[in-house]
Amino acid sequence: MAAEEIRIERRGGLGLVALNRPQALNTLSLAMYRVFDPQLVAWGRDPDIHAVAVKGEGGRAFCAGGDVRAIYDARRSAVGDGDYKTDFFREEYSLIARVHRFPKPYVALMDGIVMGGGAGISVNGSHRIVTEKTLFAMPEVHIGLFPDVGASRFLNLSPGRSGLYLALTGKRIGAADCLYCGFATHYVPSARINELLESLAAIRFHPGTARAQIDAAIARFAAEPGAAALQALRPEIDRVFAGKSVEAILAALGKEDAAWAKEARDAMERASPLSLKIAFRQLQLGRGMSVDQALTLEYRLTQHVMAGQDFFEGIRAALVDKDNKPRWQHAAPADVGEREVESYFADLGERELKFA
Repeated sequence: MAAEEIRIERRGGLGLVALNRPQALNTLSLAMYRVFDPQLVAWGRDPDIHAVAVKGEGGRAFCAGGDVRAIYDARRSAVGDGDYKTDFFREEYSLIARVHRFPKPYVALMDGIVMGGGAGISVNGSHRIVTEKTLFAMPEVHIGLFPDVGASRFLNLSPGRSGLYLALTGKRIGAADCLYCGFATHYVPSARINELLESLAAIRFHPGTARAQIDAAIARFAAEPGAAALQALRPEIDRVFAGKSVEAILAALGKEDAAWAKEARDAMERASPLSLKIAFRQLQLGRGMSVDQALTLEYRLTQHVMAGQDFFEGIRAALVDKDNKPRWQHAAPADVGEREVESYFADLGERELKFA
């Protein structure tokens, strides 16, 4: 099944990974990670492979995240090796660290929906291409989780408080905002993505010049995406999201008349109160973290979240019963105590994430 869901090709000096679950918006399963990761290791060592490109099939999504429904189905299994919940996040995060450390150009073609795990295998790479079809979001607080896949780091690298705003609201953004936030490096029109891929595959690579050759090839297709809405809103976002707590931010949003603020408050009020408090603390701790440090923190959080209630309730409401009426453990952020929040950051001891 994994061989059908993730296709591996070699085109000249380019290694190509094609995510092939279009009916599921190319969400990543554990089996797909187990194909992707060793292939990336092999390509990193292969002198005949000079760069890697990753794309999504089907025309709608690059990758809409990890297969959280499969994690839900494993909700009653005990944690530890062989437990899907444990293995999924450990192997996902190990792959993301490898993407970030990959010694050759890594080109993510972020055409279409990019969420959660899709951000993990794109934002952490060297070359990130967005199009007018790109729809990027980190919506985890709405399923009882938190922004992961290295978001503790990359959301903190966004200008001002924009990363915190995206984390707490799950706001969907387009190409211009992705470039503004640093999630993307280039904009290419969607109609030219296949032509760009063909151009990358046709490069006659020379030793030591692969990055410059990839840069030059992408530059021939790059265009301007227009103005970034977040850039225009940044003074207001920075002011409102400067609050010292989730409750303070909600109160500040309630005093704003602008449509963006009402939308942000409505989004936060639909989210898991516990997730909001965890994400707020996570981004405080994540400032200045390396990718490995961010993923270690996030793995720790996932394992505590998997032992709780809100994540499975969020998946039930969104993907199982599809009633979109999650019954969160807490009624409001004010009901979540600081001691409870801190318990999610507790060291796992021997179960801590370790990188190969």
